[in-house]
Amino acid sequence: MRLIDSHAHMTSRTTDDYREMRRSGIECVIEPSFWSGSDKLYPESFFDYFEHIIDFETERADRVAGMDHYVTVSINPKEAVDREMSEAVIDRLPEYLERDRVVGVGEIGFNLQTDEEEWAFREQLRLAEEHEQPVIIHLPHTEKPKGAERTVDIIEEMGVTQERIIIDHNEPDTMETTAATDCWLGFTLYPGKISIEEVMPLLEEYGTDRRIINSSADWDDSDPLAVPKARDAMIDAGWDREEVRKLLFENPLEFFSQSPHFDYADAVAAESADENPPQGAEAE
Repeated sequence: MRLIDSHAHMTSRTTDDYREMRRSGIECVIEPSFWSGSDKLYPESFFDYFEHIIDFETERADRVAGMDHYVTVSINPKEAVDREMSEAVIDRLPEYLERDRVVGVGEIGFNLQTDEEEWAFREQLRLAEEHEQPVIIHLPHTEKPKGAERTVDIIEEMGVTQERIIIDHNEPDTMETTAATDCWLGFTLYPGKISIEEVMPLLEEYGTDRRIINSSADWDDSDPLAVPKARDAMIDAGWDREEVRKLLFENPLEFFSQSPHFDYADAVAAESADENPPQGAEAE
């Protein structure tokens, strides 16, 4: 079963991780910009980082594992504490949104739920709406229910297109709030935070439409194979294979297809057309 992982921070991973992911069925990874292990001191550090994930990581993924690699760009919530630096980074984001491998804005949202974070969140949400690009929203790790409520209030107040937004890092205590929107909802499988065994009951209760499962392959304890392991666990638990395929492949494919730069979706569509030619047509 082919898979898409839409939240792997591959800058922090080795080439062996890429190879293992590909052998496990992951054909495409979307890497959101995130904290690089230490706070960046200058706006230019963000631009160097964006260049690295757009160019080098895309080339590395293809070279070592034949994987498609895309990114989303932003000033992430953890580093949005400096208003002056946020302004400088956000001012240049539009030029990065025109790059071929950039398929959205993210991660944005809250970390400590400060006024500075909210300013950066609103500005980047507005920018994504203007450019009609997908958005990945980060729910905070602390006071998560409060953060979910504040996030949804801002989305609704700004009147942005909810169908282009994924609210990520959901857990049981955020679902009532986030599921009341038209946003997509993400579940980030992360050791010590939430497992696929905890997510399955939520999918049974709230359904699999507009739901995405991803990994958080970053600096601390994390698992770049969380998505294929979720596939196996769901099938072992008796889930229908087509429902699992929808959740782990078709849903992220549909969500990121909203970006004009997501060429992987075009390749999948062309492949499907070759395999299923129109009735009456002869395959060459």
